[in-house]
Amino acid sequence: MNTRIIALFLLLGLGACNSNEEVPNVSGIKVPLKQQHFEQDFFAVDTNQLEKSITALDKKYPGFTTIFLSNILALMPQSESADLKSFYRAYQPLYKQSSTIFKEQDKEAQKILEGLKFVKYYFPTYQLPTKLITFIGPINSFGSILTEDAIAMGLQLFMGKDHPLYTSEEGQALYPAYISRKFEPMYIPVSAMNNIVLDMYPEQMSGKPLIAQMVELGKRMYVVDHLLPQLSDTLITGYSLKQLDACLNNEKNIWSFFIQNDLLYKSDPQLIREYVTDGPFTQAFGKESPGNIGQFLGWQIVKKWMNKNKQLGFEALMKKDPVQLFEEAKYKPS
Repeated sequence: MNTRIIALFLLLGLGACNSNEEVPNVSGIKVPLKQQHFEQDFFAVDTNQLEKSITALDKKYPGFTTIFLSNILALMPQSESADLKSFYRAYQPLYKQSSTIFKEQDKEAQKILEGLKFVKYYFPTYQLPTKLITFIGPINSFGSILTEDAIAMGLQLFMGKDHPLYTSEEGQALYPAYISRKFEPMYIPVSAMNNIVLDMYPEQMSGKPLIAQMVELGKRMYVVDHLLPQLSDTLITGYSLKQLDACLNNEKNIWSFFIQNDLLYKSDPQLIREYVTDGPFTQAFGKESPGNIGQFLGWQIVKKWMNKNKQLGFEALMKKDPVQLFEEAKYKPS
């Protein structure tokens, strides 16, 4: 069984699918979003008058400055000044490079704005952020965070997959190539929308069987795909085009593997981790397959269920019990 699937993964790398689903017109939805570049003001501070400079920074970025110092830089009060200066010196070159790399940053900001319009359309009661703040933090810090009134994007994780920050020995130890290949500017809107969906519906997958976890991942992917309908499925899934094509062309065989090995209702965390966490590939399907292949199946199951329940909104989808959703979908790829 495994050998046959691996062979198919190696041979079939054809076209990507395109959804024919009609995209709602959200042009009339007003979403105020003020764009601010915290990194520009931070790296312009006078380190010889640090306390005064930070006070001025806090006036311009109330709330976020404290979050940046305490949560992103994780500075301790007793050593804040020295550690802040050390970070400033170490990351100043990266900031200078970012101004060149992100010449088209406004394009990604526009996609986030469009995504927020779709959030308002599908989730009208959700309180949207009113600011989009960019920053540069440590390499091991956040790529996207939400505050009370802002969505903030850590540019240090979107410098381009070949940036020395990621290809260095330290960078690869933190972020192997299968992760850092997604550190491209084009993933900024995806990261932002994933974070908003997570904020609306915190993950509650611990202890649940494999099928429940796959469907929960599929729900989130389905929603993000609709919040960013203009983006390709490779960006939404995080798969390469070859990996996504292989999944689409082998959907029946992938599903048969889970059925024949009686995996769907297993609850062993170690077994589940193989199919619902990111990795270079999924062991059972060979090196041409993507990691986190379970999210692909969950996505297809959710699509099947939503096609049967078009009258229901996304809030109903996200609140739906995942096992019940699976049973009602009657998913059986041909």
